[in-house]
Amino acid sequence: MAKILGVQQFLSSKKKSMDFEGAWYDLLGRPALKGSWIIWGASGSGKTSFACRLCKYLTNFGRVAYNSLEEGDSLSLQRSFEDVNMMEVSGKLVLLDQMPMEELSEKLTMRKSWDIVLIDSIQYTGMNYTQYKRLRQKHPGKLFVFISHAKGSNPDGKVAEKVMYDSGCKIYVEGFRADAKSRYLDKGQEHKPFVIWEERASLYWGDQLYKSNMEE
Repeated sequence: MAKILGVQQFLSSKKKSMDFEGAWYDLLGRPALKGSWIIWGASGSGKTSFACRLCKYLTNFGRVAYNSLEEGDSLSLQRSFEDVNMMEVSGKLVLLDQMPMEELSEKLTMRKSWDIVLIDSIQYTGMNYTQYKRLRQKHPGKLFVFISHAKGSNPDGKVAEKVMYDSGCKIYVEGFRADAKSRYLDKGQEHKPFVIWEERASLYWGDQLYKSNMEE
């Protein structure tokens, strides 16, 4: 049944947030440790590299699972893990090799299950939007981070588009730089894009490197 909260009760309740610092704070503020995020970008834009960096950073705030539906236990993903020195967070992060969404959902009901799950990609889940909402409703205390293919500068497909509108953090990767719209910026905060690979990003963006292109 739905809860009914008084204003005082609602405003005095403690909400969990992640105290991001540095470039992560500049990009996303202080996000909640639950809900849904989406990352999208064209092939070769630095999307997987960014996702690996994000997952590594998120191990500071909870147990992380990277569900590689698309590549699985592949050489290319292994190299992406090596590039960010993922061994530093061994024990805090696991790779799920093409785990079906039904099995993943079941494991998330278990005690001491992962707090944060990255799913690569939403197109490979086979979910429709109703199934996505059911997943969120079944696991309200979890953070789901979806990777999506891109069509132009938008997520590819109706389901991915709807997930984007539902997501607290919308992260677009282009030219080895991640830009975002986040519901979790502090009041008055001006966010800055996150540079994934400075040399390549500088060549692509020039003096616009730290200027956001995301519409408010």
